[in-house]
Formats: sequence, structure tokens, C-alpha cells
Amino acid sequence: MSTEVRQMFSSIATRYDVTNEVLSFGIHRLWRRTAVRLSRAKAGDSVLDCASGTGDLALAFKRKVGATGHVLGTDFCPEMLESAPAKAAKAGLQVDFQVADAMALPFEDNRFDVASIAFGIRNVDDPVKCLKEMGRVVKPGGRVVVLEFGQPEGVFGALFRFYSKTVMPAIGGMLTGNRAAYEYLPRTSAAFPAGERFLSLMDQSGAYAERSAHPLTFGTANVYVGLVR
Repeated sequence: MSTEVRQMFSSIATRYDVTNEVLSFGIHRLWRRTAVRLSRAKAGDSVLDCASGTGDLALAFKRKVGATGHVLGTDFCPEMLESAPAKAAKAGLQVDFQVADAMALPFEDNRFDVASIAFGIRNVDDPVKCLKEMGRVVKPGGRVVVLEFGQPEGVFGALFRFYSKTVMPAIGGMLTGNRAAYEYLPRTSAAFPAGERFLSLMDQSGAYAERSAHPLTFGTANVYVGLVR
């Protein structure tokens, strides 16, 4: 799956930001701010952002940790990272970026205070291995934060599923020229474990002393927080 996902993101990289803004109505910004808040990152902390894409979450963390803190954004798709350094520079933020696979992070144990991944863990071949790797590179007592789509229920859930299956592929295809990518993304979101089922994956990794789930926007997304052993 990794090769196919890498090729898919490569094909939509140049239009990813504008498409994301349109399809989410900008609410993804609020979700990222919530993830940063729940991470309890503070000034001077060192943060690793996995599946960083065009760098939005990495930049949000840099604003939190300040000049004395360090943020490193990684992604296994080089094309997704291409625009991130310029975006950081335009915002006046010093953030480092490098190509790296979240399932095999090239960093020593206990290096970071916080590690994060937003809308990326459902695209890795082995989510449990990814969770274990992220926990490995975070210091004991530090936090791993996962922001991922959920499966809302009730009337809102029905509306969300209609939007995901019908509207997103149409608009995403129009804006990027790759309709298949925006059929894949909601399909994987709908199938990926959410809520208690995702917390079970965190337990399976053996990396966390505590873990919690925080639903956002009627369960459209969740922030999962793990306290590293």
C-alpha cells in the first residue's frame, strides 16, 4: 500500500492545500490547534511531526514551542514536503523537514518531547508499528498525538457520509485532476478504526501508559493522546 499511497499523494501535492481548505471549510485549522493544545507542548520542547505533508501541523507546533523549541516535520512522500520549507519561511518560522517513513523513524530513542501525526496513520501499512515507533522516539512521560478522521453517527453522520462519498470526490477530482485520490481518502477514513478501536491499537503497541480519545465536530475527527511509558 505504501507505494500506491506515495504515488497518489505525489500526484495531488501541488493542489493539496487549496483542496483541503475547500473540502474542510477551513475547520482543519481548528482541529490542528486542538491537537497542539492536547499535546501539552510548551516553550522549548522538541517536536516530531510525522506525515507532515505541506507542514501545517509542524508550523502550529513551532508557534507553540517558540524560538527555543525545535520542530522537525517528516513525510515519506518528498513531493508533499516540497512546499513546506517555503511555507515556514513565509510565516517567519524555523522548522526543519526531511523525508522519513513513520514506520521506521531514523532517530534515536527518547529524542523528542512530543510526536504527532495528522491524517496520516490510516495510510501506513502497519498502524501499530507506527504507534510503537512514535513512542520509541519520545521521552518517557512525553506525548504522542494522533489526529485522524472518525465515523460520526446519527443524522450528522449520514450527511457526512454523503458528503464524503459524493461531494468530496467530485470537488477533489476537479481541483486536482485525480478523482480516485478523493475516493480513496474518504473510503479509508470510513474503514479505519476510530474511538475505542483505535485506542486498542495504541494498547497493542505497548508504548503508552495512558491513552485517551477526544472527539471533534460530532465525531468527524478525533485527537488521540498517548502518554509514553
